[in-house]
Amino acid sequence: MKQLKKDLKAVTKEFDALTKKTKRLTDELKKKAVDQLGKARAAVKPEVAARKTAQALKSLSKTMDKVIKAVEKFEKEQAAKKKPKAKVRAKTAKKAPAKKATTKKKAAKPTATDQVLQIIKRSKKGVDAPMLMKKTGCEDKKIRNILVRASKQGKIKRAGRGIYVGA
Repeated sequence: MKQLKKDLKAVTKEFDALTKKTKRLTDELKKKAVDQLGKARAAVKPEVAARKTAQALKSLSKTMDKVIKAVEKFEKEQAAKKKPKAKVRAKTAKKAPAKKATTKKKAAKPTATDQVLQIIKRSKKGVDAPMLMKKTGCEDKKIRNILVRASKQGKIKRAGRGIYVGA
């Protein structure tokens, strides 16, 4: 994602540079056209100057078209690099649905709460929090939260201070 952002910034910078170049070129061409127009008026009849100006504007228009096409081509190339191409299916050919291989489902890993409740229900004398921490590998805070929640739900009972048994 970071690479895409960097690429997008680079494309934006290149696009801005191309835009500035295009603007500069158009300004230069306009100045040249104005200069040529002024020279032509001074030296030649207005009809000839008008023709030369028209030619200059035509060449400017062609140049602008080339620049616009180049920018569009560049944008398409950049977009093509960033987007994965979608697979195109033929409309006439229909494929038979693929047969799914039967897979055996793995048993879901028991949650920390399930582990704690199993350990408590297996013990006859009851279990304390440090023992649950050793057997499950969970932190003290997590074990204590599980114990409070399970006792509120009535799944376990307190047999003494810090000792829990199954309900």
